[in-house]
Amino acid sequence: MIPVILSGGSGTRLWPLSRGQYPKQFLPLVSGNTMLQETILRLDGVAGLQAPIAVCNEDHRFMLAEQMREIGIKPAAIILEPVGKNTAPAVAMAALSARSEDDVLLILPADHVVGNRAAFHRAVVQAELLAKQDLLVTFGIVATEPETGYGYIKRGDTRYGEAYKVAAFVEKPDLQTAQRYLESGEYFWNSGMFAFKAGCFLRELEKYNPEMLEVCREALRAAKPDLDFVRLDKQIFSTCPSDSIDYAVMEKTDRAVVIPLDAEWNDVGSWSALWDVTEKDAAGNAIKGDVLTVDTCNSYIHSANKLVAVIGVENLVVVETDDAVMIAAKDRVQDVKEVVDQLKKLKRSEASVHRKVYRPWGHYDLVDAGERHQTKRIVVKPGAKLSVQKHHHRAEHWVVVKGTAWVDKNGEKILVTENESIYIPLGVIHSLENPGVIPLEMVEVQSGSYLGEDDIVRYEDQYGRI
Repeated sequence: MIPVILSGGSGTRLWPLSRGQYPKQFLPLVSGNTMLQETILRLDGVAGLQAPIAVCNEDHRFMLAEQMREIGIKPAAIILEPVGKNTAPAVAMAALSARSEDDVLLILPADHVVGNRAAFHRAVVQAELLAKQDLLVTFGIVATEPETGYGYIKRGDTRYGEAYKVAAFVEKPDLQTAQRYLESGEYFWNSGMFAFKAGCFLRELEKYNPEMLEVCREALRAAKPDLDFVRLDKQIFSTCPSDSIDYAVMEKTDRAVVIPLDAEWNDVGSWSALWDVTEKDAAGNAIKGDVLTVDTCNSYIHSANKLVAVIGVENLVVVETDDAVMIAAKDRVQDVKEVVDQLKKLKRSEASVHRKVYRPWGHYDLVDAGERHQTKRIVVKPGAKLSVQKHHHRAEHWVVVKGTAWVDKNGEKILVTENESIYIPLGVIHSLENPGVIPLEMVEVQSGSYLGEDDIVRYEDQYGRI
């Protein structure tokens, strides 16, 4: 069985922690591991698993590869989507990349929480057996409340052991309808997790959406290998119809079955959902970071940097990051998306990036910015190298505060150590490398008429960004 990790979500409902360039699946929201890492680690103990296939946004490729490396996982493939086309094309690409049509694919979104691993493993083993019978398996979460934020799956009467033939997929209901679904016992929450043979899924997709499958085949045939990644052809893939697995296949096929899953599942789709799965104090507060509370209860309070003091409130969500503070009533957290929409309309960077920006070589933190200057704290991983580049509109001054830097300045190699500095004039071709075994930490002061990140002309880059 091949785990297929779908990591294409943007996670805007968990702003300001989750952002377009750093969505929730790459964040350690519930444990010390990121949600992506937890998705893979919770499979430990399931027998016979092959290396996973991951599908992600092109912009997130280095974060995904690095987070897998941190937990000792080498994926069979990392497929890069140049544009998002929903889950059906993503799964089709994974199925086309499997070694055999008989390989069973276990489709897992990268941003879910599963509290009961033993129950999850039992369901996965059962799903594999059913998938080998050419059935398309989905996991239906045993509903615990009349949730209006999920789609539902209605079970039929035909049994396959503990599983049922799917009678219908239904849209997100209103509260009254959801209450009726809960009381009937015939409906499950739609988890978005699946298991099926690669060939079986492709045959059903060809039956119900042949255009999508043909575009996926063409985009994969024209794909280019790029380091550890499979880069799909953008021009071809952009023409692919956009659809979910549910709409494209599962609602139409007569091979769909649902396995009831009661495993403390949560898709962490909002701050209130994150409060649900986070350990709480005696007053019902979920607290992360440097937080003090007085007469406060049933709230989620997250501090990334500063001391946050909360007094005399209840049922609030308070989140502090480097560059934003968000305060919301816990029953209004679905409206966070409206804030993100406003930020996008105003073309503000807070919609998509944090002050701290991750790169394949390390990260930088924008400490200060003015009209013609900005200051960054730069950390370069051991052995990593920035691209050979130049800038048309800015000069840079680097001060090493920890570690050692190899700087190439117009072909001249210069070793810069702690408490030393170097100046890179405008227009000079240069590169920066960390030759040491500890992280290189530097302060960079940029000055010039334009300081945008797109003022980079790359000549060489070991990460394929030219």
